[in-house]
Amino acid sequence: MKTLCLLLALALIAALPMTALAEESSLYVKKVENLPEDFIFGMDASCVPALEQSGVKYYDFNGEETDVYKVLADNGVNYIRVRIWNDPFNSDGKGYGGGNCDIGNAVAIGRRATQYGMKLLVNFHYSDFWADPAKQMVPKAWVGMDIEQKTEAVYQFTLDCLQQLKDAGVDVGMVQIGNETNNYMCGEKTWFNIQYLMQAGARATREIFPEALVALHFANPEKTGSYDNYAKKMDYYQVDYDVFASSYYPYWHGSLDNLTDTLSSIARTYGKKVMVMETSYAYTGADTDFNGNTIGDGGAIIKDYPFTVQGQANHLRSLTDAIVNNTENGIGVVYWEGTWISVGGESWEENHALWEQYGSGWASSYAAAYDAADAGRYYGGCAVDNQALFDEHGKPLESLKVFRLMREGNEIAPVADALEDVTIICDLNAPLALPETVNAVMTDDSKQAIPVQWNFTEEMDSQMHSSGVAQYTITGQAGGMEARCYVSMVEYNYLRDYSFEENSTAWQITDLCKADELYIEDKKTDSLTGTRHMHFWSAAQNSVEFTVEQQALNLPGGKYRFTVSIMGGDAGATDIYAYAKVNGETVATAPMGITGYGNWDTAVTPEFTCADGDTVVVGVYVKCQGAGNGAWGKIDDALLNSVK
Repeated sequence: MKTLCLLLALALIAALPMTALAEESSLYVKKVENLPEDFIFGMDASCVPALEQSGVKYYDFNGEETDVYKVLADNGVNYIRVRIWNDPFNSDGKGYGGGNCDIGNAVAIGRRATQYGMKLLVNFHYSDFWADPAKQMVPKAWVGMDIEQKTEAVYQFTLDCLQQLKDAGVDVGMVQIGNETNNYMCGEKTWFNIQYLMQAGARATREIFPEALVALHFANPEKTGSYDNYAKKMDYYQVDYDVFASSYYPYWHGSLDNLTDTLSSIARTYGKKVMVMETSYAYTGADTDFNGNTIGDGGAIIKDYPFTVQGQANHLRSLTDAIVNNTENGIGVVYWEGTWISVGGESWEENHALWEQYGSGWASSYAAAYDAADAGRYYGGCAVDNQALFDEHGKPLESLKVFRLMREGNEIAPVADALEDVTIICDLNAPLALPETVNAVMTDDSKQAIPVQWNFTEEMDSQMHSSGVAQYTITGQAGGMEARCYVSMVEYNYLRDYSFEENSTAWQITDLCKADELYIEDKKTDSLTGTRHMHFWSAAQNSVEFTVEQQALNLPGGKYRFTVSIMGGDAGATDIYAYAKVNGETVATAPMGITGYGNWDTAVTPEFTCADGDTVVVGVYVKCQGAGNGAWGKIDDALLNSVK
């Protein structure tokens, strides 16, 4: 009888869903209330075949080598997203990289996903290589086509690819028509033409997979009004689609509150389902493939959570909760390329050979034939290996379990996970005071102040104050972990809100030509200091012309200089300069230029003199003709310093 009871108990345990075994995990995961059974937990895993050809092996949590798609399914992933490029190969058959993601690759992945009970989310880029907001290149075979011909080509290509997937027995649950199509798609730059292409893709989808959802995909929800504009255009042209999908990378795309408000407005206004089509988060700042990462440690990135395995899980849990409980008609979250890890070589040269041969890096040198300006210059390995849900050896991270743990919760005792970074701006003429405590970020995302010991000497202090404007990283120890303090040494500034952090009325913005976007933007990765900056963008040529200026208050008489920085692109011919006015007369100017993302140009005016009681105004004048995609830029760090 005891033997029979034991066998019955073991059988009952074996029959329990995996979510009932939540206590096996060291992750702290709070249950997501109201989580639907059919909520989409997706994973973009488009590069897996190329990685496997490069020697990568994947393992399950028992350390057994296993099909990675089975590992994903076992841990709660129910959709696999796979991108399709038309022809990612040069004339000699050499792959462009990024997984060489043609329809053959998609069919192979689709079969494996279907085998393990997952649906396929088909992501058509309608390009031979990467398509994103800044790059929507027409496939080689479609160059020179007019819109009628291209519309037919989109229809036939979509129809043929989906038929191949259907013939292979792949369970397609959703089809995405275009990738991050912010104002552009497949070489087209007007919504009047873009909508024809979207309609063609949707029509082909309805014919082959009538039950599948049709999704449109956009990026940059942090840009005020942009999503509303896209949705209005789709409604005006009566584009046939079911899901309005957004990318959401917390480093760049604003707050969760803004995301949910924006998507809910679209769902409410247009009756669409909404979802996050791409997201990811770093579990470490380290690089594993000798190629460098898009995201790493340092003061330039907003960390909603630490770059830890628990931080990854907390990001996914918070995002899921926001889509489930704070977003109308929210249906899912897809993690981007959580399986894209290092090919595991011992050097850049060894890895490079694999990237070139199998396409397992983001781009190979062969991509220069198609995309000379970007991939042709910056080809190489994976820049997101530190955001994968597997380590560099192919072993799953504990954070992979979060998909299933969110259904039941795993609220174990919180422990310290990492230390919160400290940021200080210090006047060169003022003492530098480092904090006596830092916040330990707990696994439940709460914070506890703990004492810190900084590696900081009087000699370092003296050098920092005597070396002029510069940035420093000071390390320390707290609770057995390394603490970091990022210090910016600055000169005394007579301007208010010098880096636009307060979004105050100190700055007067005068639009002289009705630009599409002209406002203070909250986006740390695009800021020189802090998280905010002055942002401008406009699509049409000759539509960017404005000034941004401030009157200095209670400025004592003396000599001064004005310093300000700008970066941007697609500007064409420009007339940009910093200026200073005394009593309405321009007394000093300095030319400025914009050349590309991240290339900050800092202007310093010649010194000028004012007397007590004079009215002093400093500012920037910007005029751009615009080229190609329209002019854009960022202005930050305006300094009015005395000259002795």
